[in-house]
Amino acid sequence: MYALKKLEKKRVKKRHAETLSLNEKQILQKINSPFVVSLAYAYETKDALCLVLTLMNGGDLKFHLYNLMPGGFEEKRVQFYAAEITLGLQHLHAERILYRDLKPENILLDDYGHVRISDLGLAVELKDNEPIRGRVGTVGYMAPEIVKNERYSYGVDWWGVGCLIYEMIEGKAPFRQRKEKVKREEVERRVREDQEKYSDKFSEAARTLCRGLLHKEPNFRLGCRRVGRPEDGAEEMKVHPFFTQGDSHTGREPVPWKKMEAGKLTPPFCPDPRAVYAKDVLDIEQFSTVKGVRLDAADNQFYSKFNTGRVSIPWQNEMIETECFQELNVMEINGTLVADLRSDPPANCIGEGSGAVSNGRSGFFARLFKRKV
Repeated sequence: MYALKKLEKKRVKKRHAETLSLNEKQILQKINSPFVVSLAYAYETKDALCLVLTLMNGGDLKFHLYNLMPGGFEEKRVQFYAAEITLGLQHLHAERILYRDLKPENILLDDYGHVRISDLGLAVELKDNEPIRGRVGTVGYMAPEIVKNERYSYGVDWWGVGCLIYEMIEGKAPFRQRKEKVKREEVERRVREDQEKYSDKFSEAARTLCRGLLHKEPNFRLGCRRVGRPEDGAEEMKVHPFFTQGDSHTGREPVPWKKMEAGKLTPPFCPDPRAVYAKDVLDIEQFSTVKGVRLDAADNQFYSKFNTGRVSIPWQNEMIETECFQELNVMEINGTLVADLRSDPPANCIGEGSGAVSNGRSGFFARLFKRKV
């Protein structure tokens, strides 16, 4: 089963989000990681752009954190989620993709309790790994260099991981009190100037991890200290004591990264298949009508770029490895298809029981579907 994300065309136009919508689809096409929500197919209807995505029935971390565990998660659970998120970011960064919007509501749980990064609407591909500029993200989770409108790179994602780990342990964001009503300008001032505070909920390893990730100077931030490939930031994370050392007090154990990458570890929490992990089953706003917006020929031409389908990367890899389509580009001298691809049987191959001898070579599609012809 899959989840269907529908983007209403009129709403997209009203919010001037055409480029963002197409950008999300194009980035999703490049991703193949068990720690990032995957795109199975994309198409358009008369009224909407549709993304067929990985189904995540376990809800998001924000719901679990603020409705089921309002005091924060135990550190062992935080370690598991942080490790899987690190692997997700490693894959994105290896593809030269900057995520830019890490927060609890963008981390989804599947049926078994594994997490994936979702909603890549604000992600961007870094051409030649060159830093970019742009105030993009969510207030309270944006790195200081974004808030100050400076040029930035992959370090802003590691800042987001720091905010996320802090919030999972403390039960609130690092620069805003729980349910505090504060202006955007004040939150951004705190991000630029204030030092986050740590309660006794944090072990020493968790405290040093968050301090390293929430360093206001990106060159000294954990995940940014190694000079090399973009994905090396994750390697720096993996060797931090929070992931490599056990703690009998918190129940934390060293992370076996190879097993985690292979999905062989049991998550610390498994969602109840009978439960609905959402505050509201129906979001009334998504069914509201957008008035005063008309779609013209230029809009339809732009949206047609969305209607390109999508062949999953695992399926492509399987076809390449099995060489199933090796003969598709082979033509006979006279320009006709090779015998394997013709629907009519060769002259020397007559039905069973005729006494004729087959050429012993089953057709391409017969081999593909393992059917006897």
